[in-house]
Amino acid sequence: MTFVRSLLYQTILVAVVIPYSFMVLCTAPLSRMARWKIIAGWPQFATWLAKRLLHIDYEVIGSENIPAEPAIILSKHASAWETIAYTSIFPPHVYVLKRELLWLPFLGWGLALFSPIAINRANRRNAMRRMIELGRERLAEGFSIMIYPEGTRIPVDKRGKYRPGGAILSVNTGAKILPVAHNAGLVWPRNSFLKHPGHVTVRIGAPIAPEGLSSEQIMQRVEDWIEAETGALVAAERARRAAAAGPR
Repeated sequence: MTFVRSLLYQTILVAVVIPYSFMVLCTAPLSRMARWKIIAGWPQFATWLAKRLLHIDYEVIGSENIPAEPAIILSKHASAWETIAYTSIFPPHVYVLKRELLWLPFLGWGLALFSPIAINRANRRNAMRRMIELGRERLAEGFSIMIYPEGTRIPVDKRGKYRPGGAILSVNTGAKILPVAHNAGLVWPRNSFLKHPGHVTVRIGAPIAPEGLSSEQIMQRVEDWIEAETGALVAAERARRAAAAGPR
């Protein structure tokens, strides 16, 4: 049944994204914020469909920590679930991503109009300069900035190398850091076609103001918090599943 549901889910998303992409192209003359609100409809639909079809529900703990002003959101990245679901959880935000993603047909079109900060990872110095320049611009326009500091999806129980870009951006712009942990990798594993029914918990930490802190200090604080909270959320969900399964 998991395979059938996963196949049906993927089929529906592909069927929807093609006509949706053409509609998205019509938003090009609009402001960035207006485009964002329209384009966000697709990932919000994908999140809703995951709940209804795949039986993946979620809860958010710490939503009161989301500041009124735009922030730099640093999140654990374990699956594709958080990429689509965050559009329903956080205020308008843009991603820092590798520019090659914009070259993908259909999906890349939507990403380009989503006002991301697309960088060339091969040239780190220019990439950092561009991220600070466009990051300051997007923050001024009312967008928060979403960054996965490990750079790629990391399997559950693993830890990637945390890159300092988000902390450097915070120090240069004065925007607060918002750390986020979750256990989505248990239901939507990295690089897996199968999506499993389950409960995702997203925990949002207290904002970290950059004043008086170096980028290294900020990044260490973020990494320690995210890894500790992610481990706790994964352990709690595994314990819940074991209790629901009962004795063997």
